[in-house]
Amino acid sequence: MTEPSTFSLALANETATAHLMADLALLIGAGDVVTLSGDLGAGKTAAARAMIRYLAGDETLEVPSPTFTLLQGYDLPSYPLVHADLYRVNDASELEEIGLAPLPEGVVALIEWPERAPAALPADRIDIALSHRPALGSTARAAVITGYGKAAAQVERLKALREFLDDAGYADAKRQRMPGDASTRSYARLARNDGFVILMNSPKRPDGPAIYEGKPYSAAVHLAEDVKPFVAIANGLRERGFSAPAIHHADLDAGFLITEDFGSASFVEGDPPAPIAERYQAAADMLAALHRHPLPEVLPLAPQITYTIPAFDTDALLTEVGLMPEWYMPDRNAAPSNAVRAEFVTMWRELLAKPAAAAKTWVMRDFHSPNLIWLDARADFAKVGIIDFQDAVLGPAAYDLVSLLQDARIDVPETLELAMLTRYMKARLASDDSFDPAAFAELYAIMSAQRNTRLLGTFARLNRRDGKPQYLKHQPRIWTYLNRSLDHPALSGIRAWYAAHVPPPVP
Repeated sequence: MTEPSTFSLALANETATAHLMADLALLIGAGDVVTLSGDLGAGKTAAARAMIRYLAGDETLEVPSPTFTLLQGYDLPSYPLVHADLYRVNDASELEEIGLAPLPEGVVALIEWPERAPAALPADRIDIALSHRPALGSTARAAVITGYGKAAAQVERLKALREFLDDAGYADAKRQRMPGDASTRSYARLARNDGFVILMNSPKRPDGPAIYEGKPYSAAVHLAEDVKPFVAIANGLRERGFSAPAIHHADLDAGFLITEDFGSASFVEGDPPAPIAERYQAAADMLAALHRHPLPEVLPLAPQITYTIPAFDTDALLTEVGLMPEWYMPDRNAAPSNAVRAEFVTMWRELLAKPAAAAKTWVMRDFHSPNLIWLDARADFAKVGIIDFQDAVLGPAAYDLVSLLQDARIDVPETLELAMLTRYMKARLASDDSFDPAAFAELYAIMSAQRNTRLLGTFARLNRRDGKPQYLKHQPRIWTYLNRSLDHPALSGIRAWYAAHVPPPVP
């Protein structure tokens, strides 16, 4: 059995309590339980209110005490949350009546007065015990934070995060929630009098089942295992004149970073969001500039430490496209037979021989609108701020252009896609007489088919395995992109296979 993990804090005022709850919010997720214990007036509801407002991104959100209603629900951007008060509960059996026994799945639960029903509490939970400290001021509190079961590791990480922020001089900075992504990373904007920075929480990636040639999926496709690749690639990009965030403070072992804040000027506008052509032009120019020169495979990370960028090899690319028959096709009631699956792998292995033989460059992998920030004060391609590249690999230059021009989350008109593809190829040809536009267009089509095949499977997996149905709405767009690329003559064989075996997504 895991031993509980405990640490104590002095909270001078409600602002300090709000900072604690924001820091904890950065580390928890759906399914976690946080209990708030202490005497009447100890600040339990104030602490819960601070976390709910932080997660909602709304400091004025009405968060009433659930003393009389017993349970209050919130549909927050990251996950649903329930706020309960057990003060009027006399027996644990009453929890079933209010919807707390069993605890709802897929939510965060904040529970005040947990001592009223201790037998109903899960073994894995975080408890924050609050008490008055009148000697330190009328609003001062002491907090004892204890993690039980699996939550002990979260409390250890919370303690490490608080120490990191203190050492970096940001313990008293205002926290602002930032949207996350489909990964285990989470982010907050920190505000002081001297401006804004970004806090990145990037815990070491947990190993999944070793079902891909004896490796978990993340290792098989070379996803970053920790924060070190982000730091190495960021430094490498900046040294070459590209706009990656400066790293102000780092704990490479724990996975905490404080980085430059690029702001929030987007590459899209409107409702529904559409590309801003001028900014897409700059992004295409930035990629052409990046791909103009050979780039190193090994980068310095720290004194006496280097980072080797992994190769986006055929096995990794095959593992990615394999998500389609593994997840997407069964979702569409078209689970392939072993023979059909083998045919799929054989066709893709043959098709991927061309990107395998092509010149290699840094591939950011998710070079698309959510990860690009417009930096208007900078010049030329430095206007393109890049914030997501920790999964960078050595692969074909066409891949990131596909990511940009076939954005999974917004509709990129085919006319703009073709204009930007032409713009990129002209820029490459202007600096390199040996650049072959026709060969590049073929690679672009192959990498488009590979990426969009993978995305159909990825989004089906996010829905079915991870309980994130919001990604399914992108599948029709991905299907459209996929069929654009399958029109290339080099993909005629695989186009026929898809037509025979792969149903379209639900509109």
